[in-house]
Amino acid sequence: MTDLNQLVEVQQSLTFLGTIGGLALALLGAALAAVLPGIGSAKGTGLAGEAGAGLLCQDPSKFGKVMILQVIPGTQGLYGLVVWFFAIFRMGLLSGTLPELTIAQGCQYLFACLPIALGGLLSAIAQGRVAAASINLLAKKPDDWSKGMVLCITVEFYAILSLLASMLMIINISA
Repeated sequence: MTDLNQLVEVQQSLTFLGTIGGLALALLGAALAAVLPGIGSAKGTGLAGEAGAGLLCQDPSKFGKVMILQVIPGTQGLYGLVVWFFAIFRMGLLSGTLPELTIAQGCQYLFACLPIALGGLLSAIAQGRVAAASINLLAKKPDDWSKGMVLCITVEFYAILSLLASMLMIINISA
């Protein structure tokens, strides 16, 4: 009889781990989607802000253009937050009950969130470097500052592709 009780306990714990494990994996993916692009955006906007502060010491009249260039690397953090919200919405977390997700579903959410998590992190940092260089361009050739914006937007394209990849994968996760 004790063997049967132990078997039932093991089966119940596996069911519990399967349910919570799937949710844990899904939440890990959603958390990575929110946090990593946010870290990248903080780093990218910081790089641009440092370059901008140096220019503004010399010419405060360029504040508007510097601010635009500094804000551009911050969009990845927003994209990550959009994916986080969409993922937890699709998981059913906003319904007020704890969703039961299988390990397979949890892995699907985790892997669906990785494109924006990693793409957002890396593209925000790269875009921050481009924005800092564009601020240097603004300092030396003020009439060509829009060329620097075009260079920043080129990096933005890859962040948007990461956003699109994550959103399309999340949409296709079956409930």
